[in-house]
Amino acid sequence: MNELAIETRDLVRTYRIRKSPTNPSGAPVVALDGVTLDIPRGEFFGLLGPNGAGKTTFIKVLVTLLLPTSGSAHVAGLDVVGQAQQVRERISMVSGGEHSGYGLLTVREQLWMFSQFYGLPTRPALARIDELLRIVGLYEERSRRVSALSTGMRQKMNMVRGLLPDPDILFLDEPTVGLDVEAARDVRAYIKEWIHANSRRTILLTTHYMHEAEELCDRVAIIHKGRIVACDTPAALRRRTAGGTYFVLTTEPLDGIAWVSGVPGVQRADARVTDGRTELRLQVADDGAIAGVVKALADRERRIFSLQKIEPSLEDVFVQIVGRRLEEADEGGRP
Repeated sequence: MNELAIETRDLVRTYRIRKSPTNPSGAPVVALDGVTLDIPRGEFFGLLGPNGAGKTTFIKVLVTLLLPTSGSAHVAGLDVVGQAQQVRERISMVSGGEHSGYGLLTVREQLWMFSQFYGLPTRPALARIDELLRIVGLYEERSRRVSALSTGMRQKMNMVRGLLPDPDILFLDEPTVGLDVEAARDVRAYIKEWIHANSRRTILLTTHYMHEAEELCDRVAIIHKGRIVACDTPAALRRRTAGGTYFVLTTEPLDGIAWVSGVPGVQRADARVTDGRTELRLQVADDGAIAGVVKALADRERRIFSLQKIEPSLEDVFVQIVGRRLEEADEGGRP
């Protein structure tokens, strides 16, 4: 059996659009520009990028909703063009903010309807619906009309809908967008439980919430202007950030900091004066080096007010690679 859940090679997708003030030549828009990616079975993989970077287009190609312009894509070892039906039998997709189905139906009726689309027998389908509704905390709402659900409840129902066929590969496109903090936390918790319950399950998550990717994903790729510009574990990506981990130490005013560079293990030291105190930013070879700085300050009879270790985040990685914060990139991205 192919151990890759998802495999793409030089994947390209372009769109033809009419001439407009922003595109006077009417040239095709490149949404995916040669994406090559391997995602093993059992992995929770995250795709980070601003609006218009190509995240949703990538998922739509993989779930057979869009044809690639060129290149190849295989899901569960199957070609998304030539074996589209077989691919669909092994996957499911949930998008944030989706409004599929009918508001006049109850939650249970809606989910039963989708179970029939999936070809599930009625009796086991209803049993599975009730089981999943209990897990996500919606069982007591099973007889409520879909139109009366809150945004968070509706998204939990959508998660149940996506998991009804027990897919091998689950595609999640911004699953917590628009949710309040508690609802988003519940959705993330269940996603983690679901993938950990079976080592063969695979999730591809697209998001522009950095903390979500750090919490959930085994590996993360950053997509920018249709290209994969970085791909690794969150920890490895953070280590590659210029400057890496550093310490911020606030002390009584110092008369110069030239001596700091002489402390063993200190690689770089910068200082600024704020509110009558000196704030030292220290990059060190290892955490143990900070003890030498503390001792040197004690020898100089300088009181230390605070000491903080700062770890780079995925947001820092994104800024270094793309040149802008994600929110800023969203504002300037393609519609």
